[in-house]
Amino acid sequence: MCGIVGIVGTSPVNQAIYDGLTVLQHRGQDAAGIITIENNTFSLRKANGLVKDVFHTRHMKRLQGTIGIGHVRYPTAGSSSSSEAQPFYVNSPFGIALAHNGNLTNAEELKEQLFSEARRHVNTTSDSEILLNIMAHELSRSDKLHLDPEDVFTAVAEVNKKVTGGYAAIAMIIGHGVVAFRDPNGIRPLVFGKRETEKGTEYMFASESVALKPDGFEFIRDVAPGEAIFVTEDGQFHSLNCADKVSYSPCIFEFVYFARPDSTIDRMSVYATRVNMGTKLGEKIAREWADKDIDVVIPIPETSCDVALEIARVLDLPYRQGFVKNRYIGRTFIMPGQEMRKKSVRQKLNAIDREFKGKNVLLVDDSIVRGTTSAQIVEMARESGAKNVYFASAAPEIRFPNVYGIDMPSAAELIAHGREVEDINASIGSDGLIFQSLKDLMAAVRQENPEITQFETSVFDGQYITGDIDQNYLNRIDKLRNDTAKSTRESAMSSGLEIHNQEENETD
Repeated sequence: MCGIVGIVGTSPVNQAIYDGLTVLQHRGQDAAGIITIENNTFSLRKANGLVKDVFHTRHMKRLQGTIGIGHVRYPTAGSSSSSEAQPFYVNSPFGIALAHNGNLTNAEELKEQLFSEARRHVNTTSDSEILLNIMAHELSRSDKLHLDPEDVFTAVAEVNKKVTGGYAAIAMIIGHGVVAFRDPNGIRPLVFGKRETEKGTEYMFASESVALKPDGFEFIRDVAPGEAIFVTEDGQFHSLNCADKVSYSPCIFEFVYFARPDSTIDRMSVYATRVNMGTKLGEKIAREWADKDIDVVIPIPETSCDVALEIARVLDLPYRQGFVKNRYIGRTFIMPGQEMRKKSVRQKLNAIDREFKGKNVLLVDDSIVRGTTSAQIVEMARESGAKNVYFASAAPEIRFPNVYGIDMPSAAELIAHGREVEDINASIGSDGLIFQSLKDLMAAVRQENPEITQFETSVFDGQYITGDIDQNYLNRIDKLRNDTAKSTRESAMSSGLEIHNQEENETD
């Protein structure tokens, strides 16, 4: 999962992009990048690390211009090398830069086509670079020295015909403007807003609505599935549906875990959907666990706090903050490598003993992925004196890998893959385990926008909405994503990265 930002402004945009990326930092802590245009020239800064560490004053002074895009990243099937950081750019035609959130499911085929048909070389393992080159190739089919909006929309339409998967992208074209587009299923989120200045109207695109707020952009709406929006350098706004067939099928895991609670995605308040999840799960607990003498409800901070508070209300039980979170540790689920995840749990959370001692506690988390975090948290609760430790998940059992931009990982590393609830319960060491049903989860989210009739729910039910995923594909990504494969890749690159990083530091 990644976060993207793009701005067409009337004054320098570097600070506003920086602010937007900082607000979207929860979507990726692996790398960050910003690229701007001034005097028909790209200025780019990208590197591994958090936004605050990647961009210093000297970088911001260099990132001049009234048009720019930015990106925060965490790796999925690719590596975490700094060479994979976005945005990417190509010099022909015109000069095009692109930032992308999602995953292309036919990336390998596209890479071969790019070489055989367009003689374009892709230099990294990132499918974002593939998407950029597909876009560039389609734009190059026009022999005009200046593109019309229709030319841009024609190129995006061709991209949508060739590319499958989940994607939201923002591209800049030197001498023209910014185009933002979203996959025909609307899997990955993308919104836009505007603000009025003395010099004219400025437009901003972002993964979540919350990124618009720091610099005073007014949220307008979501980019629709299959839609492309083109804003010229002088602020002229154009939009068009660029897909033959569209369906509104947003990724439901955005609401479970990834998005900030103060965001609105596809006209659904993330906060409200989590409260609804708590209502549904609380009612299920009341039905199925009437025999359990629960004393207190305790969330695993922070995503599950709103869910847990509503569960406590439904069950008429005390709600307590039993864990203190170290906010300087990144999101455990996003961290690469099993050993790093294991180590990070106890660095990230510390239990308040008095809230556990002698009590039957109900722990609430947003989901259970590998089970590593859950097992350690249950152990921490027992060490703090809990009599019985029950565990509730706001999401159903995650049994299948995600192929649309979430590193959710090799199927064999998912604790629920091929296991029943009783087995999962034994694995994490709890005295009882309950999951939200998929039906209730969808109802909880849809309650905020009844016009959404379906969601992308493949991690729960194995139904991949693009219709192009078979076992061979899943076997291939399993080899790329499992922790052993990632560790091997990182070890192989380590010596080269040391040299690269030294050279980069010398030239910053």
